[in-house]
Amino acid sequence: MQTVLLKSSLMKQGDVEMTNGSKLDLEVLKEECHPIDKEICSASPLPMLVINEEMKINYANREACATLVSSMEDLIGKLFSTYFTSVPAPIVSHYKEVMETGKSLEDETLMNTTGDKIIHVELILKKSTISPNAYLYFKDVTQLKEKERKDHMNVHLLSNIFQNASEGIVLFDIDGNISDVNQAFCIQVGMDKNDVTKRNISWFVPENAHYKIDKIKELIVEHKKARGEIPIRKTHSISIVEFTTSPYVHHKLHMAILRDVTEKRQMEIQLKRNEELFKGLFEEAIDAIVLWDQDGRVLKANTSALKIFECSLSELLSKRIKDFVYPLEVQKFDLLMEQLTISGAVRDEVLFLMPNNQLKHLEFTSKLHSMDGYNMTIFRNVSERYQMEKELRESEERFRKIFEGSLDGMLLTNHNYVVVDSNPEVSEILNSPKEHLIGKDVREILNIDPEEDKYAGYLRQLKEEGQATYQKSLYKKGRLQHVELSSKYNLLSNLNLTIIRDVTEQVEMQEQLRKSDTLSVVGELAAGIAHEIRNPMTALKGFIQLLENSIGHEHEMYFNVITSEFQRIESIITDFLVLAKPQAIQYQETNLIKIMKDTVELLHAQAVMHNVQYKEQYQEGLPCIIAEPNQLKQVFINIIKNAIEVMSQGGFISIGINETDNGMIHIEIKDEGSGISKDKIKKLGEPFYTTKERGTGLGLMVSFNIIKEHKGTVEVESQVGRGTTFHIYLPKI
Repeated sequence: MQTVLLKSSLMKQGDVEMTNGSKLDLEVLKEECHPIDKEICSASPLPMLVINEEMKINYANREACATLVSSMEDLIGKLFSTYFTSVPAPIVSHYKEVMETGKSLEDETLMNTTGDKIIHVELILKKSTISPNAYLYFKDVTQLKEKERKDHMNVHLLSNIFQNASEGIVLFDIDGNISDVNQAFCIQVGMDKNDVTKRNISWFVPENAHYKIDKIKELIVEHKKARGEIPIRKTHSISIVEFTTSPYVHHKLHMAILRDVTEKRQMEIQLKRNEELFKGLFEEAIDAIVLWDQDGRVLKANTSALKIFECSLSELLSKRIKDFVYPLEVQKFDLLMEQLTISGAVRDEVLFLMPNNQLKHLEFTSKLHSMDGYNMTIFRNVSERYQMEKELRESEERFRKIFEGSLDGMLLTNHNYVVVDSNPEVSEILNSPKEHLIGKDVREILNIDPEEDKYAGYLRQLKEEGQATYQKSLYKKGRLQHVELSSKYNLLSNLNLTIIRDVTEQVEMQEQLRKSDTLSVVGELAAGIAHEIRNPMTALKGFIQLLENSIGHEHEMYFNVITSEFQRIESIITDFLVLAKPQAIQYQETNLIKIMKDTVELLHAQAVMHNVQYKEQYQEGLPCIIAEPNQLKQVFINIIKNAIEVMSQGGFISIGINETDNGMIHIEIKDEGSGISKDKIKKLGEPFYTTKERGTGLGLMVSFNIIKEHKGTVEVESQVGRGTTFHIYLPKI
């Protein structure tokens, strides 16, 4: 309609142009803005601009100045495109082409005003018939377009609400014929929109509820809204919906909004059933249930609560829960109530004093606002359990004290023989902290080969007979240690008890006893043998000397051999006699270094014969010791002589004497012989045990006894193929 008015006013102005145009002369045509163009522009009821051939504004009327918020002086001389910067460049170029060709153009577009305001305009471009200029008529239709946009948005919004609403919406006439429905209603009835709009509302309502449709119609006729619930038919079932109707929403159509409340009604029914069930459970519950208000006063209690609190319902309803708390537990109860206020729930145990003066430990769980706005507490009498737990704790404490304080090492293992617990004595015996034992297999701790027959027999006996014993030797703290395991199967729940004892001293005492018995027998034999042999030996030596003198030198070699063997027999007899009877020992201050040097010098010739050399290292200023020099010399001779004899290929014997930090003198004699295996080292010093072909074993036995009598010790260290080292430790003065 606006465009029609714009065209009408322009048609009248066109008539003026044609009338006056015939009177213009050539001089007037050459003016920048023809007077007729100005007159037409000024007379136009619409905003109008006169545009010259250079596309600049020559003239503008007051309406144009007002619309563009500019004065005449600001407008004249500016390019008309200055006011179309919000329009794409191709459209502005098209405007120029229209003005140049003399054609007319109608359009809706955007224009810029002073201050960069953008307005929506309807415009007409047309060529002047009396000059080279062109006319631009425009009208501000911004408000009209904004109103149209809002109306369109409202219609679109209503359409979106109608289609996307979660509740079903139905448009129908007074007779119940359905005009339109949204998608939600189609989902509610399980039908397509086309099928729904072919039917009457009464089709969806069961016959026994048609009276509700008649009531709704009466209210609509009276221009009143209707609300309520009504059943509607679905594909295979009936749903309950809440509805609201509005009269005359559009072209004599009425609208109904329906919300499916079937699930809500079912939940209400279920809730009612649950309430009835709760009431039944409340009364029949084994645990005591008490409802109380914010002041702690009892409002309701079940039968079990009356039994626990030893009173009637009327007596209980006149009390607060706190009234039953044992006085010494009141402070604890108050703290629990504070915690309940903060967290909304609490669970603990408190000692209660009943009206009959009976004490009961009650476990309770309290929750705020759990039923009808009231607080609920569930009580359970745990007095018996509390007593049992107390006895169990005391029993466990006694067991723990016995377990921890036992003089024997104790291990608790599962049926896979993994350590679950251990006492301090085990750590002492095995030289390993408790945390390193827990979680480890016993076989790993004691370095037991799982395939070992003896251990396999121990496990088999443990399972079959319920108990078994096993001994194991291992190196701990730098020495050989013997431990004995005595186990009982399944002593506790799925746990085995193993007692570990360090039987090293016992084993060593048994070994010493065995050696002592041997020495006793050897001593008795030695006395008899020495006596029986020396008598014939004296006669033989005399006759050999007579023969040697009478026969001459041709058989001298034989006599040397015989003499050498006699000397050897006498040496053995002398060793026997050392065992057979106590020696006359005279202890005195003794210089160990001097004795050792004398021994080395004594055995120097034998060492040279075997291609053996000495490496000696003695500490300067070494203190003297109290000892029997000849016996110590005998010890050194025995050990060094053995070292020379075991080095058949020659080598070095290293000898060192120095003082230790613990107040002992350390003598070290090391050879480069073939070495001794570990199983043979522990047999050294036994009578008649030797690693040499012609040895008797008496030399080391005598040497060990001499060191023992001097309150010293002998340790043997050896590696097969690399030699043997004797460590002798003697006390200082």
